Amino acid sequence: MIRFFENHSLKPHNTFNIEAKSRFYFEFTEISDLKHFITSSSYLSENKILIVGEGSNILFLSDFDGLVIHPNISGMRQVKEDSRNIWIETGAGEIWNEFVKYCVGLQLGGIENLSLIPGTVGAAPVQNIGAYGQEVANVIERVKGFDFEKNEDFEYSNRECFFGYRDSIFKHTLRNRFIITSVVFKLSKFPEFRLDYGNLKEKVNQYGGVNLENIKCAINEIRMSKLPDVKELGSAGSFFKNPVVNIQLAEKIEAKFGKIPVYNTGDGKVKIAAGWLVEQCGWKGFRKGDVGVHGKQALVLLNYGNATGKEIFVLSEKIKQTVFNKFGIELEREVNCV
Repeated sequence: MIRFFENHSLKPHNTFNIEAKSRFYFEFTEISDLKHFITSSSYLSENKILIVGEGSNILFLSDFDGLVIHPNISGMRQVKEDSRNIWIETGAGEIWNEFVKYCVGLQLGGIENLSLIPGTVGAAPVQNIGAYGQEVANVIERVKGFDFEKNEDFEYSNRECFFGYRDSIFKHTLRNRFIITSVVFKLSKFPEFRLDYGNLKEKVNQYGGVNLENIKCAINEIRMSKLPDVKELGSAGSFFKNPVVNIQLAEKIEAKFGKIPVYNTGDGKVKIAAGWLVEQCGWKGFRKGDVGVHGKQALVLLNYGNATGKEIFVLSEKIKQTVFNKFGIELEREVNCV
């Protein structure tokens, strides 16, 4: 099925609930729909392109004078199995959290810690989503899609995706050139549980012991206690990445400001909790007009109603500057500003 509009509102397509419009909007549910659109029209070649999933990691600073493409391919199917693993191919348009629930229901491990992360399956490899010690890169076997430049179907192995911390080839070389249509995941019949993050182990035990369902429920509870419901308050989850710095810098900061939340990454470096840095600069709970910072999690910037994308962007710039002035650390946005 194809849906095509001109001057289309993007408010339903971004979780910040920012009012913006795209010059053209194209949505498809089958790969054949995409190919037909490409061969039968000149919209693709004559316009800037922006690929949007659920819009949970995007901030519109203005209207988009180009073509927004929304892949809405559904479906989850088992494509392979051995004694230890099951491989599942999932359409790019499937909601990520529904896929997590599906896998947990089948007692397949590998993504249970990524429960309640907003967005679609197709967006997961782009951002290399991660939480509570898991990253989606650890379970992705292949990413399939269509290359606009080559005008052909193509697929990338895990190694070819060049996954990094909240990073992949799809954010760089292949940005808005390659549209993901499905992802093949390798899930485990014998999961290795990751419970060493914060109070996760304690929370899981409160649910009755360690299993996939209890981990999912515990993480859901933790996330819901810290993060706003995007149906009530516009946001995009964590706005900034946790910066990775040399351990010497972290030690200097700790000597001056007291104990800080850090996580070893190896090679003499540590990851510092960006939320702690923002909170130490006094931004937690800040509000001015319809823009603000969440009172329970300083990494979350908010639209209280009628904020513009530019207003939220300006707030993020001020936060970045104060963190740099105080700690000498340059925060990097997770959110894609368009």
